[in-house]
Amino acid sequence: MISAQDALERLREGNRRFQSGVRSIDSPTSQTRRGELAAGQEPFAVILGCSDSRVPAEIVFDQGLGDLFVIRVAGNIVAPSQIGSVEFAVERFCTPLVVVLGHSRCGAVLATLEELMRPRENQSRNLRSIVDRVRPSVEPLLETELRHDPDALVRRAVQANVRVSVNQLRHGSEVLEQMILRERLFVVGAKYSLDTGVVAFLDDEPPAR
Repeated sequence: MISAQDALERLREGNRRFQSGVRSIDSPTSQTRRGELAAGQEPFAVILGCSDSRVPAEIVFDQGLGDLFVIRVAGNIVAPSQIGSVEFAVERFCTPLVVVLGHSRCGAVLATLEELMRPRENQSRNLRSIVDRVRPSVEPLLETELRHDPDALVRRAVQANVRVSVNQLRHGSEVLEQMILRERLFVVGAKYSLDTGVVAFLDDEPPAR
């Protein structure tokens, strides 16, 4: 298995190809590749991303079958099921990198901001469960000058939500925390731009191995 640093560079290279509109010949989806993967998988990165139809991780990073272990949920929130899925992937497949992938103008973040500013009585408890997980990361922003600049507020809220999810993965699981301490795992946040197709990573580089 490759290092976290190499995995991160592979994602960066794939995103550059995606931006330029050039698909990699090394990302096959052929019958041969399907047959190779039938016996097992070795994904080099876990992507915890938003369910938004405009942000499919395999396409955004120009990767093929078996390359990424993708978990998608509205608002890229972290709940026990997401933590368990990440634990499963990194333990079972020795995957060295986890990326929390948010994106510009995230609907879950927008819905949370709207709920904080104009609470609704008829919101379903299921949707509220998502809003309540996004709320702690964005609520403090409404007490700053950003509340007068809606576009800037949403940009900062998306980034804050990603960082909170990263922190929850780093410190909300003893399994993941121990792997991070032993430098077997790196968890990083990223933000995808719907306008440009660029994925910007938000944190420091993983340690060189």
